[in-house]
Amino acid sequence: MVDGLSKMILIYFCVVCLYATQAAAVNRTFEVGYKTFLKDGEPYRYISGSIHYSRVPHYYWKDRLMKMKAAGLNTIQMYINWNVHEPKPGKYNFTGQQDVVQFMKIAQDVGLDVVLRAGPYICGEWEMGGIPPWVTKNNASIVLRTIDPQYLAAVDRWLSVLLPTIKPMLHINGGPILMVQVENEYGSYFACDYDYLRHLRLQFINYLGTEALLFTTDGAGENYLKCGTLEGLYSTVDFGPGDAVNYFKPMQKWEPNGPLVNSEYYTGWLDHWGSPHSQRDIPSIVNTLKQMLDLGASVNMYMFEGGTNFGFMNGANGAHPGFQPVPTSYDYDAPLNEAGDPTPKYMAIRDLLAKYNTGPLPPVPPALPKYAYGTVQMKFVSTVVEALHTLSPEPVQYKWPLSMEQVNQNYGFIVYRHLLRKNYTSPTLGCLGVRDRAYVMIDKQPQGIMNGDGPNSLNVSIVAGQTIDIIVENQGRINFGTSINGNWKGLIQNVTMGTEVLEDWEIFPLPLDNINEETLRKLEHSARSSPHLGALKQGGYHGKADTVVLTPSLYKGTFQAPNKPGFLRDTFLNMDGWFKGQAFMNGFNLGRYWPVKGPQVTLYVPSGVLKAYPAENDLVMMELEWAPCAMNNNQIGDDCTVKFIDTPIINSTSIAVSQFGHSP
Repeated sequence: MVDGLSKMILIYFCVVCLYATQAAAVNRTFEVGYKTFLKDGEPYRYISGSIHYSRVPHYYWKDRLMKMKAAGLNTIQMYINWNVHEPKPGKYNFTGQQDVVQFMKIAQDVGLDVVLRAGPYICGEWEMGGIPPWVTKNNASIVLRTIDPQYLAAVDRWLSVLLPTIKPMLHINGGPILMVQVENEYGSYFACDYDYLRHLRLQFINYLGTEALLFTTDGAGENYLKCGTLEGLYSTVDFGPGDAVNYFKPMQKWEPNGPLVNSEYYTGWLDHWGSPHSQRDIPSIVNTLKQMLDLGASVNMYMFEGGTNFGFMNGANGAHPGFQPVPTSYDYDAPLNEAGDPTPKYMAIRDLLAKYNTGPLPPVPPALPKYAYGTVQMKFVSTVVEALHTLSPEPVQYKWPLSMEQVNQNYGFIVYRHLLRKNYTSPTLGCLGVRDRAYVMIDKQPQGIMNGDGPNSLNVSIVAGQTIDIIVENQGRINFGTSINGNWKGLIQNVTMGTEVLEDWEIFPLPLDNINEETLRKLEHSARSSPHLGALKQGGYHGKADTVVLTPSLYKGTFQAPNKPGFLRDTFLNMDGWFKGQAFMNGFNLGRYWPVKGPQVTLYVPSGVLKAYPAENDLVMMELEWAPCAMNNNQIGDDCTVKFIDTPIINSTSIAVSQFGHSP
């Protein structure tokens, strides 16, 4: 009898606990109240910072999030980068570096809520604003971010995967997501397509439910809000340091009864190659932040940590002419620098936020240690033209040049080869459709550079029977404005000699996703039997020593970490002395370097891409324009070196002139 009573009591308590749990879940809400947000029925103001999981190595997510919590934040803001999750149509990746659910779980464990900006377009100085390049493959004239049916077909399929994935992470379902942004700064886009916004709103509601709080973000001006907002989506604005009272006035016209929100309060600004490193002073950042907090506003600081555009993921602004690619570093002069270290700006913001927190702030985690691994000797491996059939074993034959998109390539480089079948009276080789930077070779000898911004032609000396190779770099797709449309890469128009179109091309896609030990062994083996490279190594080519130029070429160096158990540290690869190219560490694409252009000179190398002693670390560089050891007493020199240092250099102003071929 006692045992039976005990069982009944146990069952009763289980039922009560289950009911209480369900009731608690039902009562989880996040909504707009009068002049404030309401979280579970209580007034709530979020103080947030932007961090992009795609720009921070996944093994450092917790470190960065803990530092954000220690600064006094209660929330983070993040984008969803469509292109990294669906690299090919219908092929999805939510694992490892792209495990966005895990990233949000870590944020929740640390004690941070999440404001999610789900796209499908995000801007963010990210490649094509996060839209996958394959979306435009079949139609360069597709109008992105509109009701265009070809665009919507891709968007709808993507949202049918993404939104169910994130739904369990909503606050109302027990997760950290407070609110979800639809599109991004749509009022800055030319289309002003309300049908498109209505379509997105319906999709978000269908997948997330009617209780999910959806919002928009636009510039702090009525013209932006006019086209960027829609009924049923809470309207917010973005702006940098200045008069917050005036900046908020347009938002108050659209949302007179709701809380003030600055969804992008700019703590710094983006960089472009060839321009000075952007910086914003600490007093103006702190003063305007205090003004907004005193107004009761919810604020997101963009960026709180910028991170790195590893690989080919940098975006660009402008259009040809006037094209401005973003560097590999996305430091942004943020409170946490590119490597995640607290800066004086971080400490000043933390001091301010301590006054608005109800309890003491957590201690600030220390900066991760850095290490200067020293000088590494770089050995010549192969020219790019000699390596083509190894790096790109399945070239495409076509009558005219095809774009990257047309040969199913998203990023990297592409090479166009043509055998001249007759002599031409005009010496002018030209192409009006270079996207973005083209290195012209004749019989493997550099001739010069053509650009989308100009020059787009070269005077060359060529006769029938010679081969033209045009190596084209995609420097990153435009991520903002009208020019995200028609954003194909490679050669997007015909190549001419004088007025005659050159026909019949062999096209080699070079996404460079196969820079590994096996590929390097093949290249080193083929280099030993190459007549062209053999001539170079003897100090001449066709008997002309002054024609020896080794770029674009691949170089390799190896080094070991210190002989200490498990010793690995972040470091910075100093590219001073080299011109322009791409660097890989143990097969991981560190990103682009262009130190002669600046402002970035070093590449951030996180410890997770290194190997501990006694393993050897392989550094591979594809130098496009000029290596410091290109010539040394008519021999391929052994004086090519790079150096790993323990501090970044991202504010250089040194500008040098290309020494490739006959380029100015």
